Amino acid sequence: MTGKRAASRGAPRIAVLLAVVLATTGCTADPTDPEDPSESAPAPSASPTETEAGEPQAGGLDAGTRFTPLMSSLITDPMPVTGTDDKIHVTYELLLTNATTLPFRLDGLEVVDPESEATLLVEDDERLPQTVTRLGASAGGEPGSGSVLIDPAETWIAWLDVQLDADAAVPATLEHRAQGAVVVPEGEPREFDVVIGTTPVDAGPATAVGVPVADGIWMMSEGCCRDDTHHRRGFAPVNGQGLVPQRFAIDFYLLDEEHRTWEGDPSQITSYFSYRQPIVAAAAGTVVRALDGLPNTTALPEPPPIPPIEETVGNHVVIEIAPGLYALYGHMDPGSVRVEVGDRVEKGQELGLIGSSGNSTTPHLHFHLQTAETFFPSDGVPYVFDEFELLGWVPERIWDDDLGLQPTGVLPFEEFEPSVRRAELPLDRTVIAVDQSE
Repeated sequence: MTGKRAASRGAPRIAVLLAVVLATTGCTADPTDPEDPSESAPAPSASPTETEAGEPQAGGLDAGTRFTPLMSSLITDPMPVTGTDDKIHVTYELLLTNATTLPFRLDGLEVVDPESEATLLVEDDERLPQTVTRLGASAGGEPGSGSVLIDPAETWIAWLDVQLDADAAVPATLEHRAQGAVVVPEGEPREFDVVIGTTPVDAGPATAVGVPVADGIWMMSEGCCRDDTHHRRGFAPVNGQGLVPQRFAIDFYLLDEEHRTWEGDPSQITSYFSYRQPIVAAAAGTVVRALDGLPNTTALPEPPPIPPIEETVGNHVVIEIAPGLYALYGHMDPGSVRVEVGDRVEKGQELGLIGSSGNSTTPHLHFHLQTAETFFPSDGVPYVFDEFELLGWVPERIWDDDLGLQPTGVLPFEEFEPSVRRAELPLDRTVIAVDQSE
């Protein structure tokens, strides 16, 4: 990961602005000059795309080197994964920090393949308030359209999902370009269209595993990739590091033939079809964590109080399936965990039963792959399931917090032409059929 960054130290506000605007022209500014910069500053130099790549500038700098008002950094190494929409998804986050002493108005953000110069993703004012959110504010963003104003020293998160055709080549590198302006107290805003960093793409492939539940019809809730879900946008600052451990997580809910998730009294845990369904190992490996004995929620159908950090995923099992790669199975029923630390398990082996322990509203299995033995701190990585049948999806956003609060247990359902899928990640709210006998 690389980026073009610069900072001005100890200079008055106008001097900082002038440094940013004028540095690429070879000019310098008098920090004591009170003149309105909008009246005297020459136009910014050509953007990096207007200069031959690799051609040195005066002073030996690479072409395109310039001061930028924004600094960027990444939380993860992007890796492609194929979804059930017949698209390849490169899903990750870009942290944007305003490095000036003046507000920066972000008007657009682009992801580009620097080799082909093809624009792969455009986040403009139509979706920007939902896609770019302030760190510490709601990850769902703000309704409506328009620009985003990043105050001095603020950090915002761009939730990015680059989508490629299934037969497209995945770029080796992604380049990030920002359009916007430094907002001057007096005078016209200073416009920018700049490269704010590049990152290599991990070629993968995403790890293939089995579906971790028994036979039946299952809804894939809170999944990847573009929508705002508490998994996809679950930013977690842990031990001083910003992480998204649930980036590709799925909550599994069992449905009946009428696409219901529960029947009877939603305040009773036994009314939910997912309750005490078998959880099976998605891949062979060694158990590195196994916790049992935490109670199920007693708050049904209301969300439970937020538990301590160590109880977030409730009773759970973590299995190392490859060096540095771990599968997590969460919210198990108390007393149902059937494995211990050190056990060697085989793919398809029963690990326990679905419950509603930890930070869980209604019974479900939380599953994802991660880079550490523990849920916190870790990074969520993509994966695909070996085989399943795609049946349809739930077109309306129903957060799992609300399933027990619905008038009935019936979910809205849009049926697809059933199709067997292999080596794909079921996307958010898709409904699949599982047959472990195949």
